[in-house]
Amino acid sequence: MALDEARAKSAHGGSCTCGDCPHGAREGHRRAVAAFLTKRDEFAAGQGLPAGVAQSVSASRQWVSDELTESARTVAERSREAGDAWLHTLWVRTLVVVWGGVALLVIGEAVTAIGAGWSTARTAGLIAALVTAGLLTGAARVHRTRGGLLAPLIGEDNRLSTSRTVAASWVLLAVFSVLVLALQLAGASDPADRDALIEGLDLVRSAGVLTVLALVCAVAVVVRRVVTVRVLAQRLQKLRADRPRAADLLTDDSGRGSFTDVQYVLVSAVAVLFAAVRLARRPEQLPDLPWGLAILVGVSAATYFAGKYAEGGRPVILSVVRTREAGDLDAPIRTGDDIEIRGAGFVPPGAGSPDRLARVVVRIGRVHVHVPLIPVTGGFANPADTVLTVPVPVEVEPGAVEVQVVTAAGVETNPCVVDITD
Repeated sequence: MALDEARAKSAHGGSCTCGDCPHGAREGHRRAVAAFLTKRDEFAAGQGLPAGVAQSVSASRQWVSDELTESARTVAERSREAGDAWLHTLWVRTLVVVWGGVALLVIGEAVTAIGAGWSTARTAGLIAALVTAGLLTGAARVHRTRGGLLAPLIGEDNRLSTSRTVAASWVLLAVFSVLVLALQLAGASDPADRDALIEGLDLVRSAGVLTVLALVCAVAVVVRRVVTVRVLAQRLQKLRADRPRAADLLTDDSGRGSFTDVQYVLVSAVAVLFAAVRLARRPEQLPDLPWGLAILVGVSAATYFAGKYAEGGRPVILSVVRTREAGDLDAPIRTGDDIEIRGAGFVPPGAGSPDRLARVVVRIGRVHVHVPLIPVTGGFANPADTVLTVPVPVEVEPGAVEVQVVTAAGVETNPCVVDITD
């Protein structure tokens, strides 16, 4: 069996692109990206154009856009395969983190027991850690195709959810604390000790941590509802990510740092650490979180929720003008001309990949025009978030027509009326 595994590993190593293993999926994605970047930069430099289309600016632009779109779709397909393969291997890494935490707890208890001696609380903490890790291991195996322990933390957009992660950390702390108390209660023989442990669950002592737990769980549920409603009402553009990343906890959908997310994670992490220290110092009761710290977490959660409620917005067209080349005369918009659509929100967060840029469509009257990809060194000049350039097809009938943009998220802009002349 060991020989078979070694042969399988060697067969799927090196330059494997079969897609049957994580390494092959990653290698296939890497090669597809490299091929796309090479093609894009060649087209940006004016190389690789067939002689039949090189003489016409519009024909060459359309041919380049079609070639890049096809290559971008291949990259997107390979990216999805690599993301799925990555999730299959991630569940093992989550277990390494869990059992690594248990090992650190064992070391910490052994070191702090020197001089102070071993106690029932230390035994209860160790057993509670083993039970919790065992339960998490079972949950990770059930969800091993979805990232293991990260499965409940991944949102519908395939990104790690900040609100769910914060809520899960408080839930995990609460479960571990109750387990420690329950195990101590099971091992206590003195009635006075049992009464003291039961008093450790009194609301007076645990009101702070219970309030924070209820608040962060409510934020996680309400934020999901708010995002869903805003997406369905086309007030928020949301696109699915290729795979979840740890940076999702601190950034927005476009990968830029988000103040609301960062402050929520930092404040919650500090509060959870404080509660864990209080539990270690007083294992006979639930962590008594001071009200000052509980209010700080509440303010942080409210800031995070307000940021989620205020983010996004519908794309909007501000104006449509005829593009003018150097030396060209001023004239009205005619069929065959290029028009420049100015506005905002044409490329929503997370839609910067070439395959999603190619999905931007402009509706001119009854004709749907796919926005051409115009490559430049290192990126694309068209489409952009605030400006789109498209040709007016000859199929557009002269007269007053409406122009609308449909983004990669499927959201339509407001209509803008322009006059098309013969």
